[in-house]
Amino acid sequence: MIDVRGHRALVTGGTQGVGQAIAVALARAGADVVVHGLRLDEAARDTEAACRDAGARVAMLEGDLADDPVHATARLFEAAAVVMPGIDLLVNNAGTALDTTHFLELSPDVFDRTLRLNVAAPFFLTQRFARAWVAARVRGRVLFTGSINGRLAEPMHAAYDTSKGAIEMMVKTLCVSLAPHGIRVNGMAPGLVRTPLTGAFLDNPRALAWMQQHTPNGEVPGPEVCGDAAVYLLSDAAVHVHGQMLLVDGGMSAWQQPDPPLLR
Repeated sequence: MIDVRGHRALVTGGTQGVGQAIAVALARAGADVVVHGLRLDEAARDTEAACRDAGARVAMLEGDLADDPVHATARLFEAAAVVMPGIDLLVNNAGTALDTTHFLELSPDVFDRTLRLNVAAPFFLTQRFARAWVAARVRGRVLFTGSINGRLAEPMHAAYDTSKGAIEMMVKTLCVSLAPHGIRVNGMAPGLVRTPLTGAFLDNPRALAWMQQHTPNGEVPGPEVCGDAAVYLLSDAAVHVHGQMLLVDGGMSAWQQPDPPLLR
């Protein structure tokens, strides 16, 4: 059985959607968890309850990592160390997809905030933890949540796609920098999954049918598939997996023809 018993994790953006699924999956797999969110709302309370029901120690932290990422991540690092000393698993999941306009109309403010939250914040938070782990000789483990949009572009998400492409290279370059210190760095790139943010889109029958037709296994799952993948990548089962981006997309990124074979 794959588990992360004895470990302590920080999950950013962990109060809903994919982040919530990761936090709960880690708790069920035996880890104690610090869950960070933009705000501690009802969804955050649900996440906390689910982690506690799994038998985990859990602490909740809030804050906007896009607001001055260098200092915001420093504050989060320090707060997490207070509420749960000894964190050795870091999940960089917090992110945003603010841009829903064409590249030609994309505003500098939207681009800037997207890159601050999706790229700068995980970069500097990982740096904080890595420095502490190297100094203490802790063999930490880092997981970045990327996206299929780091591989496949959309015309209405230029800033988001750019940020997720950066995450793909960040995983590789931080692996090269940190693997010699015993720190494992990997990423996970989900396709479209059912979350509160995608619910309205998937409630449209035409949109759902299109997604199913362009995914070889024909499925649009819940975020739990991402939680399971995260547990694997952070567990001892992935001890020799370094610098990889695991695609959790039902095969969408592999299929380049009009119709998946399943639906012919």
